[in-house]
Order: sequence, then C-alpha cells, then structure tokens
Amino acid sequence: MWRYLAAGAAVLAAAGGGALLLHRHSPAAALPAAPTAQASEAPAPAAEPDVPAAAEATREQRRFARYDKDENGAISREEYLANRRKSFAKLDSNGDGRLDFDEYAARAAAKFVAADRDKSGAMDAAEFAATAVKRKPGRAKCPPTAAPSGDES
Repeated sequence: MWRYLAAGAAVLAAAGGGALLLHRHSPAAALPAAPTAQASEAPAPAAEPDVPAAAEATREQRRFARYDKDENGAISREEYLANRRKSFAKLDSNGDGRLDFDEYAARAAAKFVAADRDKSGAMDAAEFAATAVKRKPGRAKCPPTAAPSGDES
C-alpha cells in the first residue's frame, strides 16, 4: 500500500515541477515589459564587438587533410596508399618486399612468448587470460536490481 502512496506523491511532485518549468518558460514570461518613459531615456548597453569565430574543421575534413599530403584538394592513389606502405614496411623485417608467414605473424608470436611465462611452449588458462585485449572502460552499467521481497505493508 505504501508503494502506491509513494508513487502518487512522486507523480504529484513531478507534475508540480513540470508546471513550474512550463510557467518559467512560457512566452508571456519571456516578453519584456512595455517600455516606459524612463526606460527610453536610459542609455543602451554597449554592444559586444563581433569576434570572428574560427571555423572548426569537421572530422572528415581533418581526415581528408591528413591524406592530402600535397594539399591540392585531391587524394592520389599514392597518397591514399602511403599509410599502408608504411605498415607493410614495418612488417617486412627482412626488407625483401614480400611478407612470409613469420613476418606477418610476428606480433602474435611475440605476444605468445610474452604470455607463456613458464616457457613451457603452451599456455595454461591463466596465461591465456593475459592475452585478452585490454578495452577502455565504457559507460557504467546499471547495478543489478534486487528481487522484490513481497512484503507490501
């Protein structure tokens, strides 16, 4: 029974708060008072000087600018593939212009060696758990709700 009373009080409080907000933002409240003779004689407040705002580049414009190295307004094939060439060069450890499997999987192999702490050549469950990708913490999730106790007084 007390839950119904509490819910009713919450609804009334929300309705009262909503009425206050609506009254505060109503068009009649936002209109200025009619000018009087004294108000027309008062000096007008000094206008703030117009300060030009720098146009902030959008995310896509910044991305385009990173690729357009010669700044000619167009991205050539070479400009587009430049980042891929750098990544390929990092993986091509022997510099022969080809990636064999060991070069391609070097990062994974290094990760395995680092995770295999006992140097047994195999990972147990704890060692394998250390290889999980570390993610940035996201938004906090709602805590689990308690099950209703069933004692309504």
